[in-house]
Amino acid sequence: MPVSYNKLWKLLIDKNMKRTDLRESAKISTGTLAKLGKNQGVSTDVLVRICRALECDIGDIMEVLPE
Repeated sequence: MPVSYNKLWKLLIDKNMKRTDLRESAKISTGTLAKLGKNQGVSTDVLVRICRALECDIGDIMEVLPE
C-alpha cells in the first residue's frame, strides 16, 4: 500500500523544525527517519510518537495513495 509523508515534511517547515529535531522529539531512529523520507511503511507506534511530538493527527502527517 503506497503512502506519502509529504504532509509531514510540510508540517515541519510550518513549525520551523528540521528532521533531526523531529527525530529527537519523537524519539525515532535515523533508520526510521530514512524510511519516512523514502515513503516506506513504518509502525503505527512511530506514527503516534510523531503525532504526539508535533501535536497533530495522523492525517496531518501522511496519506494513503491509490494503487
